[in-house]
Amino acid sequence: MEVFECRGGFFLEHSNFGNFLGSRKDKGNPIKSLKWIHLGNFFRLPKILAKHGLFTCIHKHYSLDEWKKFAAENPTALKNVAVSIGTAQGDFEALCAIIKAVPEIEYICLDVANGYSEHFVALVRQVRAAYPSHTIMAGNVVTGEMVEELILSGADVIKVGIGPGSVCTTRKKTGVGYPQLSAVLECADAAHGLGGHIISDGGCTNPGDVCKAFGAGADFVMIGGMFAGHDQSGGDIIEKNGRKMKLFYGMSSATAMQRYHGGVAEYRASEGKTVEVPYRGDIEKTVLDILGGLRSACTYTGASKLKELPRRTTFIRVTQQTNEIFFGSELNPSGKNTGSTMPEEESKK
Repeated sequence: MEVFECRGGFFLEHSNFGNFLGSRKDKGNPIKSLKWIHLGNFFRLPKILAKHGLFTCIHKHYSLDEWKKFAAENPTALKNVAVSIGTAQGDFEALCAIIKAVPEIEYICLDVANGYSEHFVALVRQVRAAYPSHTIMAGNVVTGEMVEELILSGADVIKVGIGPGSVCTTRKKTGVGYPQLSAVLECADAAHGLGGHIISDGGCTNPGDVCKAFGAGADFVMIGGMFAGHDQSGGDIIEKNGRKMKLFYGMSSATAMQRYHGGVAEYRASEGKTVEVPYRGDIEKTVLDILGGLRSACTYTGASKLKELPRRTTFIRVTQQTNEIFFGSELNPSGKNTGSTMPEEESKK
């Protein structure tokens, strides 16, 4: 059992989430790294995150040979990674080939932007029939009835979130979305009633948001933007006006579709954006910051372990979350000023 000591004698226990429907017990930290893509080798990230028991969903664009190489070089990290596929032609065959070549993989992520289709439900059933003992993650959805449908079709963990991602433009392009906190609250109840689990996918901008997701009932939290810009995130460092930056883009962005599909198809629109994020160095500091925030959250709320957090949590709507009197005057560890001298709301007046 893995425990992380907190202040005041509390412990975060990360192995008490019960058995998945696939008869596998999760023993890692319930924080998952979003399978985002940078210009580089994404396989660098699981090596670091696995040391903390964190989990990584690997995107579907890696070849069988690349998977074999990663497995040979990082056998201990395999218990903390999932192979991802979508519903495109050939995805299921690629999944079968990877699992056959790397049988140590225990987790499968069925990943689509819109989980509301009969075709996707059929894929969940197909994968469950082929891999009865594997843990299957499926999504994305945002309502309780679809969570129940996917669990009853064979999924163990449901990914929840449409539109909250830092590089997602679905809400602007399609008008479709659901407030993330409300979605997590609703979907957690539906999943737990059937013995399933959920992943809160998207919407986190700081460690406090991760704590709130767990407080709302999420069993796992998927992170993308917070992990962007680090050494292990892949991609080349770009220097602009003396500042170091890295590219970060969503899977539905024009950048991603150009890279992996030859461009944006005429029948669809890009639903993601490409951004330049400040270079942030080693990801270790960010990981420790998140874990530290979780420990303190449990201490403040009186939760002796992370699983208790929803029972110790009450949500209250506020108009301003923090005191902004010294906004922009904060110094980072290197002693440099972090940004603007006034809150964003004031700067727009």
